[in-house]
Amino acid sequence: MTNRPFNFSAGPAAMPQEVLTEAADEMLDWHGSGMSVMEMSHRGKEFGAIYQQAHADLRELLAVPGNFKILFMQGGGLAENAIVPLNLSRAGVVDFVVSGSWSQKSANEASRYCSVNTAANNASDGHTTLPEPATWRLSRGASYVHVCTNETINGVECHELPDLKALGCDAPLVIDFSSHVASRPVDWSRVGLAFGGAQKNLGPAGLTLVVVREDLLGQALPICPSAFNYQTVADNQSMYNTPPTYAIYMAGLVFQWLKRQGGIAAMEARSKAKAALLYDAIDRSQLYLNKVAGNCRSRMNVPFFLRDESLNEAFLAGARAHGLLQLKGHKSVGGMRASIYNAMPMEGVQALVDYLREFEQKRA
Repeated sequence: MTNRPFNFSAGPAAMPQEVLTEAADEMLDWHGSGMSVMEMSHRGKEFGAIYQQAHADLRELLAVPGNFKILFMQGGGLAENAIVPLNLSRAGVVDFVVSGSWSQKSANEASRYCSVNTAANNASDGHTTLPEPATWRLSRGASYVHVCTNETINGVECHELPDLKALGCDAPLVIDFSSHVASRPVDWSRVGLAFGGAQKNLGPAGLTLVVVREDLLGQALPICPSAFNYQTVADNQSMYNTPPTYAIYMAGLVFQWLKRQGGIAAMEARSKAKAALLYDAIDRSQLYLNKVAGNCRSRMNVPFFLRDESLNEAFLAGARAHGLLQLKGHKSVGGMRASIYNAMPMEGVQALVDYLREFEQKRA
């Protein structure tokens, strides 16, 4: 393994180095086929084998029950903000829990296709807490309830999925798990549909994952484009239109890497350890500050601020000199952000913690 910088980008994000090496080795000739995966027909037997393996590995990794369909689509999480209501809203009422920037975007987009009820909103505290499910104002007869279970920008994570039935709600739960997928188990008994872009924790940009319960298929609005109709995509094994073939191949390599690491249980343990190390360094410091409530801090995306923001540029320049990349926070919130997805090793988090201490000590 070469000594590369540590990339803390929120997405497109770092990928496992051995996956990149394997893809590079196979770039010109995949398994003696004489073709790069980029050149393969999505209907050929070579790519068919790649797709089937990726599909099977993902179902195994995420323990997806047999009554759920796994769809490989395009457009990212942003497109799914439209595609989900086009498929599930039935032009009725949809409940949204607004816990940060992404869930607010989801609600805004859904309002083009259905009536949106904001069941809860943490904007008043700057998106730094999570409203307790018992306080949600859920609609009677809602088509579904939407929750972004990890807010990439704001650093808020819902560590336990809500039990809607216990809240007296029969609507299916839709989760945007873009930035924590494969870092923790999913309780599928509480989920109707989960979606996420691959470019944070599963692979390169271009692939969108949708896992949808079979009984929710076949409800698309008449205006839903056929290529975005979940029933059509499922009936054609994600091959109704040309899928993002190379991104599926790369994600498949990541799935195999995850299995070699010990699967989702091992990833969850690592995520907890990495997050604890970084949050502890921030909390013990006099220079850095994380504003998110302790019970809902994201294990994947750690935003933090320098109490003296005049030091921001010096901090970022020093980080780059130490091989610590992409630490600038999202433009909408400022500050810093370290995304510590599955591909980020503990060594990378330790290197960041060492730099945080060094930078602070020099200015003490």
